[in-house]
Amino acid sequence: MLELAILGFLFERPLHGYELKRRVAHLTGHVRPIADGTLYPAIKRLEKAGWLERQTEPGSRAAPRHVLTLTTDGRAELLRRLREVDGTAVTDENHWFTVLAFLRHLERPAEQAAVLRRRLEFLQQPSSFFHDDAGRPLTAEELDDPFRQGLLTVARATSRAELGWLERTLADLAEQSAD
Repeated sequence: MLELAILGFLFERPLHGYELKRRVAHLTGHVRPIADGTLYPAIKRLEKAGWLERQTEPGSRAAPRHVLTLTTDGRAELLRRLREVDGTAVTDENHWFTVLAFLRHLERPAEQAAVLRRRLEFLQQPSSFFHDDAGRPLTAEELDDPFRQGLLTVARATSRAELGWLERTLADLAEQSAD
């Protein structure tokens, strides 16, 4: 998720490390604040892989600052990762939001739709956080715990909203592909 966010933001434009950290934190920070000890090793891994470059630029009032730029290989890597999104990037909501933040960078509507269909297939599977002794999923109405009822009620409303959005967006992308 972190590497995808770094590649995605740098795909849009070169950024200073501090600005990149701020953008990643805004995207994912409500769940997981981004520590320097997490961000900078990820940047170094991407740099070592040849996917980004670091250039020094004079600081306005302080020491020189490093500007991070995606390489041609880095741009290709972001697009590859977006095309091949699967697993927890589809099933985990926080990973999924990171994918959605950058999915527009896939230029072909058919490629975008393929990723959205994977999420749609996941959401269409019956699921519940709680099950009875026989393993049957329980609904909010079957629980007497108001907090678990709340959890299931919110999850159901969120899933319905996302399913509606996915269906509308897939229809739009199908129309764009037909043009």
